[in-house]
Amino acid sequence: MSQIFDGDGRLIPVTYIQAGPCFVLQKKTKENDGYDAVQIGFGQKKEKNTTKALLGHYKKANAAPARYVREFRLDDNGAEPTAPEIGQTVDVDLFKAGDHVDVVGVSKGRGFASPLKRWHVKRGPETHGSMYHRRAGSQGASSYPSRTWKNKHGAGHMGDARSTAVNLVVVRTDKEQNLIIVQGSVPGHNNGYVMIRPTIRVKKAARQVYLKNTRAERMAALASKAVNPLKASKKGGK
Repeated sequence: MSQIFDGDGRLIPVTYIQAGPCFVLQKKTKENDGYDAVQIGFGQKKEKNTTKALLGHYKKANAAPARYVREFRLDDNGAEPTAPEIGQTVDVDLFKAGDHVDVVGVSKGRGFASPLKRWHVKRGPETHGSMYHRRAGSQGASSYPSRTWKNKHGAGHMGDARSTAVNLVVVRTDKEQNLIIVQGSVPGHNNGYVMIRPTIRVKKAARQVYLKNTRAERMAALASKAVNPLKASKKGGK
């Protein structure tokens, strides 16, 4: 993570993501596989650690063994003709500044955590005589059911699970270093591997773009609106 300044001088917290180069290993179609998708590989893996079946799969695409292989489905709205072909490279040119994306990764592992840290359970009194500070409290009644209900929020393993940061904005891209700079934080630790995809919050992203593009007009209209100081507390300032 880092921070940069935009054109208006505002400080923006950002995350630098090395996106690519990724290689297209397979292109699935409805005729052969029942759906349209593109299989992409990233990173390098030693051949001695790769099975012969996968080596043959990589050889068909004329690509080296990839450390991570992911599959992206294609929409039925005409996106199939523009899909990359087998052997082509996918890099930061796929995104541009202003795009809204989702970043999928594995969250940081927190080990065995208490209910207070894992589920934000309310703690006990902090006075010295309470003898009840950071405990989970009662877990079930004694007479009925005389046991703890299933799915009760308790202590256990925390983190190290698939997590998605939704609707992040691409601030800028760097073609030379294959970097995508997104606003905000992403799941996982430094040097972790993530997956970037177009956001699923399409309506919310479109609303944010509209508000950003019309901000100057709305602020100008608000400033030009005459407000009576004696009636400013009323709704609408009338």
